[in-house]
Amino acid sequence: MSAEVDSWRVTLPCTRAEAEAIDAADDWAIDAVLMTTEEVEDDREHWRLDAYVEQQPDDALLAALAALVPSAAGVAPIVTPLGAEDWVAMSQQGLEPIREGRFVVHTSAHPTPPPPGGRAFLIDAGQAFGTGHHATTSGCLAMLDGLAGDAFTNIIDLGTGTGLLAFAAKHLWPQARVTATDIDPAAILVTRENAAANRVDDIALIVADGALSDDITAGAPYDLLIANILAGPLISMAPEVAAIAAPGAAIILAGLLDTQRAEVIAAFAGCGCTTEAIDRRGDWTILRLTAGAQRYVPTRPIDPRGRDGWALDL
Repeated sequence: MSAEVDSWRVTLPCTRAEAEAIDAADDWAIDAVLMTTEEVEDDREHWRLDAYVEQQPDDALLAALAALVPSAAGVAPIVTPLGAEDWVAMSQQGLEPIREGRFVVHTSAHPTPPPPGGRAFLIDAGQAFGTGHHATTSGCLAMLDGLAGDAFTNIIDLGTGTGLLAFAAKHLWPQARVTATDIDPAAILVTRENAAANRVDDIALIVADGALSDDITAGAPYDLLIANILAGPLISMAPEVAAIAAPGAAIILAGLLDTQRAEVIAAFAGCGCTTEAIDRRGDWTILRLTAGAQRYVPTRPIDPRGRDGWALDL
């Protein structure tokens, strides 16, 4: 008797740039767990996309996956039926633990103790971005670790994804008020589940688009702000992020390619922020800024429906 098929895996080749784009976005509207893997070390061209699904993939799903990896045009996807196993857990097996300063991030498949005086976080891959395995997230962890000697009392993580960066901030500054926000309600649910799994308490969770929610502005000003999003939203959101920052606040920005760095820096410089540190990781860049000596007041009302217009004025 053949084994019962419980789930399916679809495999396609891809490039590193395609893999990073997949990892950096959480809104593909594809009902699958997506995992990218480096097949040849330090080779930009030889990566792999694996998609884990609960139903046999149809033509529409295969086409949607193929659209994520244009370099694989003309390559037939490999569709593999899987046995009655936990298909999400299977997708974790290639994700080795990530170590950044005092932090370790691991999946259920690779439980790992923290270094002395450090903290280990269990973050399984899923539909929310931020497992620590992408350069932007690990870079933010490194930036936070570098600020450990500073004092912060009111912290916000905009676009929290899995909650990882908010958890790291809470570990470093346990007495601080920490708020985690995301535009996606599913991400906030994932963050709540991850907080419980990691025994992280006292983090305020908010579903919000950008930084204009009444719940966010009511808690301002923040003395540490983290925004691991993408370059376009960072540029257009610069005035609203600066507006909720305390004078001299630390601002960590990520999700931008190095080719987009100058434009992001210019957007925040226009709001009184100065660049303090740059961490380049492959094609990606993580920035640490300092807010101006006086709290930023926008010169005109910020309309969330017209955020893109701010970018056009730079």
